[in-house]
Amino acid sequence: MFAEDEATLLLGEARDADALEDMVARRVAGFPLEHIVGWALFAGLRVGVDAGVFVPRRRTEYLAGVALSLARSRVASAPNGRPRVLDLCCGSGAIARAVQAGIPFAELYAADLDPAAVRNAGRTLGQPDRVFEGDLFDALPGSLRATFDVIVANSPYVPTEALELMPPEARLHEARLALDGGPDGLDLQRRIAAEAPGWLAPGGSLLTEVNEAQAGDAAAAFEAAGLSVVTTTSDEYEVTVVIGLREPVTSS
Repeated sequence: MFAEDEATLLLGEARDADALEDMVARRVAGFPLEHIVGWALFAGLRVGVDAGVFVPRRRTEYLAGVALSLARSRVASAPNGRPRVLDLCCGSGAIARAVQAGIPFAELYAADLDPAAVRNAGRTLGQPDRVFEGDLFDALPGSLRATFDVIVANSPYVPTEALELMPPEARLHEARLALDGGPDGLDLQRRIAAEAPGWLAPGGSLLTEVNEAQAGDAAAAFEAAGLSVVTTTSDEYEVTVVIGLREPVTSS
């Protein structure tokens, strides 16, 4: 966003001159614009973003679009025609909100380790009782095992040593656990892939976002977990999505 656009946005959001002065001072100090105004535009939706919570990136709109497409493909086979979708490492809940907007009757769940993100996502979805706090799948009730049509995980994939190269507004003002992906950036993807088959319904899909250089290793982790894998890359969004399919049950 250009400086002129930011100034226009701050002017529109400020309650009065004092509030505007404070907002400008925070922006000059390096706070993310989304934390200052309290929301981000994601997939055409205004999503609330609390201070310290991971700001949804534009590139992740591609991941959300793929998740929405996969969820739509499951409507016919889902119980009562309501696909069940999990937004894992949900942050603000932006991906789940995009799916909710596209399929209002979908059954949405979300989980995150960060308590601030859990509170944020609960408001985003308007269903705080379906947003759980905890470490990946450990956050979820056991009754949800083997029921998800789509699990979308925008887990962190920045290698630890690359964190210092990130823009200060992300590095200093977003939770480190939402950024740090371990030595090669794929620590959480491997854990998620290993556990996901037990949470997917037959024919369900797991998908995650990585950079193109990581796609091969991420795909290998999915395959090691017994999932059939395809990858899709968007030149427009400059991101790769790895999709793992749990094979459907076939009648003999």
